[in-house]
Amino acid sequence: MSLNYTKKTLSHFTHPQNIGTLKDADAQASVGNMVCGDQLSFSIKVKDGVIKDIKFLSFGCASNIATSSVLTEKVKGMTLEKAKNFDWQKIVKDLGGLPSQKIHCSILAVEGLRKVIAEYESRHAKVAIPAKKVRLVAKKKIKPAGARKKK
Repeated sequence: MSLNYTKKTLSHFTHPQNIGTLKDADAQASVGNMVCGDQLSFSIKVKDGVIKDIKFLSFGCASNIATSSVLTEKVKGMTLEKAKNFDWQKIVKDLGGLPSQKIHCSILAVEGLRKVIAEYESRHAKVAIPAKKVRLVAKKKIKPAGARKKK
């Protein structure tokens, strides 16, 4: 069985971008596909809600490496909110298509991205402390116990 990969897919496979791990990453996460055995690890650095750097490590096929390479190029500089909604179909389109039996690689890459973002958000969650409510009480004269009304 021969897989027809595009030149761009082969280029990202043989010369992947953003491969490796980030030292002092703000978050790291791994995902895997038990059916095909592919595994991915992502690490990110975030500043002011923007992905400043992202790297990946892959134990997988050419499609796994190529889709992760494209993904990291696309989301670097993107806000976390926008990256959380990144669509795997953008990867496939950017590569000029993937063999149908390799589409799951682009989905796995996006799952890894979402997982590393969730890890970042759980580590760097801003805890909102509710302000104390202050209730103003009108002063009223309190009669001492045992005081009687005048008739």
